[in-house]
Amino acid sequence: MVISLSPQNTLSIYFHVPFCKRKCDYCHFYVIPDKEEYKILLLDGFSKDWEFWQNQLKGYDLTTIYFGGGTPSLFGPERIAEVLSWINKEFPFKIFNPEITLEANPENITLEMMEAYHNAGINRVSIGVQSLNNNELTLLTRQHDSQKAINAIKSTYNAGIKNISIDLMYDLPSQTVNKWKETLIQVGDLPITHLSLYNLTIEPHTVFDKYKETIISKIPNDETSLEMYSSAIDIFESYGFKQYEISAFAKDGKISQHNTGYWTGRPFLGIGPSAFSYWKGERFRNIANINKYVRKLDAKLSPVDYRDELTTSERKRELLVVALRLIDGVDIVEFENTYGKIEKDTNSMLEFLIQNKLLSFKNSRYALTKKGIVLYDYVASELI
Repeated sequence: MVISLSPQNTLSIYFHVPFCKRKCDYCHFYVIPDKEEYKILLLDGFSKDWEFWQNQLKGYDLTTIYFGGGTPSLFGPERIAEVLSWINKEFPFKIFNPEITLEANPENITLEMMEAYHNAGINRVSIGVQSLNNNELTLLTRQHDSQKAINAIKSTYNAGIKNISIDLMYDLPSQTVNKWKETLIQVGDLPITHLSLYNLTIEPHTVFDKYKETIISKIPNDETSLEMYSSAIDIFESYGFKQYEISAFAKDGKISQHNTGYWTGRPFLGIGPSAFSYWKGERFRNIANINKYVRKLDAKLSPVDYRDELTTSERKRELLVVALRLIDGVDIVEFENTYGKIEKDTNSMLEFLIQNKLLSFKNSRYALTKKGIVLYDYVASELI
């Protein structure tokens, strides 16, 4: 499944919906309590943010819309439908046919809710399963058990949403290869089209960070972690899921069009508090506070509080490194036609990585080897 770089006239839109019933102990995203007053405030912020951007989008082709969080399914189908109605006026869905994804957690999902979201226009759902082992779910302070996760997936499918992705986590404290395989084996019976894998990382300012030393002492070693990753690849492929990115697997060609945009340099707008954007070669982030975010928009001021200060050369290397996450790699001719010539020092490092069997080069395409996939963080650090 060869994936090309995104044309620069294509567009993705991300909405950050920060509500959660409870923030998980490992989570570092901006989230706030699930309160009606905040939902009213956020919808107002979305409206003003969209109003600011919509006149700048002429000539773009809309590819994807993504509601992430937090737990966007707590926002409500009526509000999601209203947001989509604004976008539909500028980019008629009958013409653009965008992938429209909603993130949801199993404990909130019912058949009736998913039917309402399907009627609102959602055509893809990403469910935060994380594990199908109840002890691991308790450790992660998730609010569902394994059966609830399975039921949530089936309810979403029965509601008419056939494009379903789930997240799974490994490298958990005290997790064994056999426990991990018990979760993996159950995937084959689920009506899903996509999987995303994440290994546990301990982020600053999280509850897990407070107990970092204890948690790290129980996390599987590198050898066990590699065995977990390799077993996931083997088991998923036996179920018909093709690995198309380091951490992503798709069945029947149902890749995540939205996430693929991040890896292929597609421009995207981030709307909502703490949302990132990549626009006209610049990456920036909105302020991570709903009240300040809306106040800025009310005053007709930009809610952006952070911008990347990267040179053209640095940005080019970053785009190359991110694109190398794709299993089929990067066509360097296409890359240079899009972003300009690769610098000499980058070319030298690419050659070094080939010599060390971390990259391959064939038909103008650089790609990670199996060894390179495992050591991607090293590859990235060398190229950056």
